[in-house]
Parts: sequence; structure tokens; C-alpha cells
Amino acid sequence: MAMRIPPLLEPYLRLPPESSLIVLTHVLGASTNWLVQRYLCSLLGNPGRGVANENDQHATADKECSVVLVSFMRDYGFWKEGAGRLGLDLDALSQKRRFSFVDGLSQLFTGASGDGSRAKSRDASGQRVLQSSTLQDLRSVVSQALAERTTRDVVLILDNPDLLLSAAGSEMTAQAVRETLLDLRETVSSTIVTLAVDEPLVSAQTTSLEKEQASLVLSLAHEAELLLSLRLLDTGTARDVSGVLRVTHGGASTGLASEERELLYFVGGDGGTRVFERGQ
Repeated sequence: MAMRIPPLLEPYLRLPPESSLIVLTHVLGASTNWLVQRYLCSLLGNPGRGVANENDQHATADKECSVVLVSFMRDYGFWKEGAGRLGLDLDALSQKRRFSFVDGLSQLFTGASGDGSRAKSRDASGQRVLQSSTLQDLRSVVSQALAERTTRDVVLILDNPDLLLSAAGSEMTAQAVRETLLDLRETVSSTIVTLAVDEPLVSAQTTSLEKEQASLVLSLAHEAELLLSLRLLDTGTARDVSGVLRVTHGGASTGLASEERELLYFVGGDGGTRVFERGQ
């Protein structure tokens, strides 16, 4: 079985503080998939793991939480397989109403009317499916998934909601996506969002898509408690290093990250991940 949670990451993967936002950023070749899987493992596989806040270490001890994962980049089979390698049974957790998956990829362009009439559809595995790129449908489907959870503390994980900026064209704006995320955040205990920060998307800012992407990334970073950023090595590729993980305070930090730091990580072929300091 792949190593579940690298020790150096444990303080950052616990149940986030109430109403907090954690942002995970990635670039091409340095995906956040393995990091999201570790969050699932920590939140769903380790009951009693409290908030990693140096000022409030015992306030949320012994809590059991639920997770709603909305993924615009991977289907349920991908997350189920990855979690299974870590000893986490998402099917069993779904039956216990501690986990829900919303597929934002498979049927996003099926031509739903956007009035929410098809938002209750489920796929063959019983997971909910988003059938249009409208924010109204996103609110509706996620709200239905949230309503089924049985624990008080629910963590909402949105895997690349920035895809909507390109999927819906000029009709979608960063402000509209941000307002929708704010609405959803008010209904859960905490939120984790993954975003693409590739240089062509956020640096040039010559096209409307680039401007909207940069605006969304910057605004969410400002609202975040914690930023976990993945990138490739500055010196190129290495046989035993997949990339660099940088931990920084967000604009709304309350102490989840006691210090900013850079770590190296390696993702093996079996899904196992090692996180270590430079020089180790």
C-alpha cells in the first residue's frame, strides 16, 4: 500500500479552521492530484484529527467530518482508484454519507438547459453529475450533495473550478465564479480549491481568458488561509524529485502555517509520495 500521508505534510492536511479557504495551485507537469488524495485520506481516514492551528490546538479535536469533492478534471474512477491505494474506500464512505462526488467533467457539454431541470442526474456509480457549465447548475448540484451529509463539519473540495472560465467562454467571469464560491463556502465548514497558475494563463494577461484567470487566482489567494503551490524544479527534471511544494500564508491567514517553507516531493509509479527537505 502506498504511503498514506508524508509526515512533513501532516500539519497542513488536518481539518481546516472554520470558514477557512485553502488554495492549492499547480502547473503543467506538477499536478495537485496526489495532494488532494492526501487531503481525502487525512480528512476521511483519520477521525479525531483537529485543526492544525498553533493558537487553538485542541478546539476541534475528535471531530468527524464529511467531504464533497467536485472535480472538473478527473472522473470518479480516478479518485476512487487513487484513494484505494491509500487504503480509503470511497464507495463505503459514500454509503455512510461521509463522501460525495460531483463529476464536473464527463457531461459538462451535454447541452443541459441551465434551468436545473437535469441537475439531479447521477452516473452509473450513483455519483452526481454536472451537466452544464452554468453557475446555477453548479450551485444546485453541490447544494444537493451537501444536503445529504450527516456530519456537522463538511469540507468542500473544488478541483479546478477555473475550467469554467474557458468552458463557458466570454459569458463567464472571475467575479461570477468567485461569488458562487462565496455562496457555497457559507454552507460548509471549510473549502479547498485547486487552480492552474501556468505562466501563459496568469502572466501575459493579454486575452480575456488570461485576465479572468489571473483575477480569480489573485482574489482567492487573498481570501485564503493557506497556499500550497506546486511547481517543477527550477533546474529541470530529476530522477528522484517530481517537483517543489511551497507553503505560504494566504491573505486571510490565522496561523495554520506557522512558517513559510519549501519542500521537495517525489510521486512514485505506485502512487506513493515522499515529501522531504532540500539536502535530505
